[in-house]
Amino acid sequence: MSVLELQSDDLSLQQQAVEAIEQLLTVQDLVRWSVSRMAEAGIYFGHGTDNPQDESVLLVTHALGLPWNQADQWRDCRLTRSERETVVSLLVTRIEQRVPAPYLVGEAWFCGLPYLVDERVLIPRSPIAELIETNFQPWLQHQPKRIMDLCTGSGCIGIACAMQFPDAEVELLDISFDALAVAEENIQRLEVHDRVVALQSDLFSAAHGRYDLIVSNPPYVDADDMACLPDEFHHEPELALAAGNDGLDLVRIMLKQARDHLTDDGVLVVEVGNSWPALADAHPQLPFQWQEFERGGHGVFVLRAKDLDAL
Repeated sequence: MSVLELQSDDLSLQQQAVEAIEQLLTVQDLVRWSVSRMAEAGIYFGHGTDNPQDESVLLVTHALGLPWNQADQWRDCRLTRSERETVVSLLVTRIEQRVPAPYLVGEAWFCGLPYLVDERVLIPRSPIAELIETNFQPWLQHQPKRIMDLCTGSGCIGIACAMQFPDAEVELLDISFDALAVAEENIQRLEVHDRVVALQSDLFSAAHGRYDLIVSNPPYVDADDMACLPDEFHHEPELALAAGNDGLDLVRIMLKQARDHLTDDGVLVVEVGNSWPALADAHPQLPFQWQEFERGGHGVFVLRAKDLDAL
């Protein structure tokens, strides 16, 4: 669709878009224009990038079919009118509709790997990535043989674990068939189908046997936070975000049932985000080990199997 055909209540942006097509000729021109328009619109960043420069480079290069990490090589190249229309249309969609960039490009990176994503799944961004990269040390006593990624969504956490632990078998569990379809695509894309399987499961219902590592980024957004999330989050599936008044509807069940699915020296790793104070208050008897991250993020706890015996 041409930018001239886009419907919009923001006539100012529409006019600027038309002028951009006529006047901005190079890759760098369009990146600069995008940065300015995003700043004016108060765009929220946090789904793969944290600033308008990186977001603009990602969208401009995608629209042109160029590698995002080689943008500097092309920044002075002049574009055809058709190319400029394609770029500006994508940028206007990002600004007006507040669609997160990974949904527009169909891809998000996690632990150095590219995952297919769309509005059936959350966009990968969990700080658990840092724990994967360090082999979950010092909590894992040996290389895990069986790993469960509970509430897997796109499958990014479980697949990244499979890459990190090449001898492990990994199960990706989720209640959503739509999410599992995306996870299955990522299993095939990243060629881990020999060790990774996606299973429909209401929490642990499809689990069998015991696991050395259970890791999860479940729904944990409480009612207050859901009510004030930036517009970008409303493109993500609510099923993967909302978890009741205090954000702990699923986590309470997970804590009660996890011990039955862990080996005696197994480890449970769960992200609960802003709901961590409510969880700590609800279970003062549990020795939650709250993690700190170099690249940002919070609300991730680690528990050993024996810690759960207190429940």
